[in-house]
Amino acid sequence: MSATLQSSPSSAPLLPRGCTFEPADWRILAGCWHPVALVRDIGAKPLGVTLLDAPLVVYRAGKEIVIADDLCPHRGVPLSMGVGDGETVACAYHGFRFGEGGRCVRVPAHPDSGIPKKLNLKTYPAVQRYGLIWTCLAHEGVATIPPMPHWEDEGFQRITCPSIDIAGFAGRQVEGFLDVAHFAFVHTETFADPENPVVPSYTPKLTEDGFEAECRSSVGNYPIGHSDWRLPGFEWLRHFRLHTPFTATLEIHFPRDGRLVIMNAASPVSARMTRMFAPICRNFDTDQSVDAVYEFNRRVFEEDRALVEAQKPENLPLDIALEAHVMADRSSIAYRRSLRAMGLSYFFTA
Repeated sequence: MSATLQSSPSSAPLLPRGCTFEPADWRILAGCWHPVALVRDIGAKPLGVTLLDAPLVVYRAGKEIVIADDLCPHRGVPLSMGVGDGETVACAYHGFRFGEGGRCVRVPAHPDSGIPKKLNLKTYPAVQRYGLIWTCLAHEGVATIPPMPHWEDEGFQRITCPSIDIAGFAGRQVEGFLDVAHFAFVHTETFADPENPVVPSYTPKLTEDGFEAECRSSVGNYPIGHSDWRLPGFEWLRHFRLHTPFTATLEIHFPRDGRLVIMNAASPVSARMTRMFAPICRNFDTDQSVDAVYEFNRRVFEEDRALVEAQKPENLPLDIALEAHVMADRSSIAYRRSLRAMGLSYFFTA
């Protein structure tokens, strides 16, 4: 048994020590795909990350990216404390080296002896998509990595912004991303108009793994002070697509057939900590530096972060009767119902 995981009945996935999720909820979430790192952040040095309370190590082994329990099976030292050379990683304690597929390839104390399979790492699938590395902790999971509109389309610039850590629950963060009534009160320093808080009526349409919603308004989506996209009377269309449990995309229709797509992929580090990843693609300003995009994206999500971290209860009440709602909250109601349809219940342990 892995030293970082607790035993569980039958063949169910093992729970991490100190798990902050209800066991039944954790096992459902473990069967879903979540991003854990940016591809560009994986170099020779092993990278320690956490997903659903499970400590993981991500490292390069030639052309392969390996994700494994962050634990040397010899004496239980985190491999993220070790060193790598782009082909293998070495444990900081006794120098055991691990390569492709998490296989132990060298025991320095006995270089000429055979290596038992027990020294191989417990690994998880690693898929590169949208500049991110995705994994699934339960190999029998049937969920798929959510799609991102226009990412592969010709003429679109692909941008993967730095991640943002939020001391809050992933469900609360995603709900905020889907919320169309908070712009005029939260994003007044970035793009919104504090004098324009009205939310026109919209109706979410259920999909196989969530819902879609189209919202129209006169509120633009360009940085305050930039008038290049300001057209009198233009109606901005925002097309939200929610993929349970914690990924959503927003496709914004700009003037002159411009398109901007933002993916909000909230990776649940724990039930109380979220690492938010935001791939972006656009078919305008494609020759400009991405640094301005990074900075604007950071400012927008920092505005959201302050609210998410302050919300009570910290978890997302899936019983819609537990919080008050208005018509502008139709996306929030649809989101909570979609999570309940997955079989999720409460999320947090006591």
